[in-house]
Amino acid sequence: MLEQDAATTGTIHFIGAGPGAPDLITLRAQRLIASCPVCLYAGALVPEEVIAHAPRDARVLDTQHLTLEQILDELRAAHARGEDVARLHSGDLSIYSATAEQMRRLDELGIPWDVTPGVPAFAAAAAALRRELTIPEVAQTVILTRHGRRSSAMPPGEGLAALAAHRATLVIHLGAQAIGEIAATLAPHYGAACPVAVVARASWPDQLILRGTLASIATQVQAAGVRRTATILVGPALAAEGFRDSHLYSGARARDPIPTDAQAAGLLPNRRADGGPHPDRLSPGPSGGAGTRP
Repeated sequence: MLEQDAATTGTIHFIGAGPGAPDLITLRAQRLIASCPVCLYAGALVPEEVIAHAPRDARVLDTQHLTLEQILDELRAAHARGEDVARLHSGDLSIYSATAEQMRRLDELGIPWDVTPGVPAFAAAAAALRRELTIPEVAQTVILTRHGRRSSAMPPGEGLAALAAHRATLVIHLGAQAIGEIAATLAPHYGAACPVAVVARASWPDQLILRGTLASIATQVQAAGVRRTATILVGPALAAEGFRDSHLYSGARARDPIPTDAQAAGLLPNRRADGGPHPDRLSPGPSGGAGTRP
C-alpha cells in the first residue's frame, strides 16, 4: 500500500460489508459509507440497507456485471476528482473477496487505499448454529477453504482430502452444488457419522440451517434446493458434549491476587504482576464506583 495524503487525493476504502444482516457492519464501515461521494458494491450480496448509508447524491454503482478494468476505471476517475470511494464487498475482505487484484492495480497507479474488516460468513454461520468451532481437546484448529471446481485451481497440497486428514473443524465455501462429492471425499477421514451443518444465506431474513452427518447431508441440501450462498461446516466440534472446561476460566489457573480495596470497589488491578496491562481491567466509573471495560 502506498502512503499518500488522503486529504488531497481520493482514497479507496475497501470495506467488509458483513454476511448479510444490515446491522452486522462495523461503526467504522457505516461512517465511511456515509462520508464517501462514491460507493461501489458487489451485487446482491450487499443488502440495500447498507447501501442506504451512502449520501443521497453519491454515485452508487453495482459492480457485479463489470470487469476488473471497468471497476478500476471508476476508481481511477474518482481518485482524479479527489473523491473518496467506499468499495464494498460482502463478508470480510481477508478471504475470497477478489480484492487483492484491485489493490495490486491501485498500487501500480499510485492510488491510496485502506481496508476496514467485516463479519465473515463463516462467523455468521457459527453464530446461527450457536456453536463455538474450537472446543477444548476436541478441535483447536479451523481450516477455511473452498470447493475448487468452478473457480481458479486449488494450489498443490490444498485438496479437500489433504485438508480433511487433519480432522480439524473444516469450513467450506462455494461448495453447496457439490455437497455429495464433498461428503464422499470427507467421509473416509471424519467418518460417515461426523456432524455437518450447511447454513445458507447466514444472517439474512431467509437464512436456512441444515444439520446432519456426512452420510445424510447431501440428501438434505438437495431436497432443500440449496445451490449457492451457503457455508458448509464439518467436524466433531459441531456436536461436542461433555468436553472439559477451558483453561481460561479454570480455578486452577494462576491469577494475580486482587487487592482488598479493589475488591471492595468491584475493580480489578490495573496492572499484572509483571507490569503489563491487566487483561480484565475495569476502568473506574465517573464517581469512583463500579466501572466499565475500556
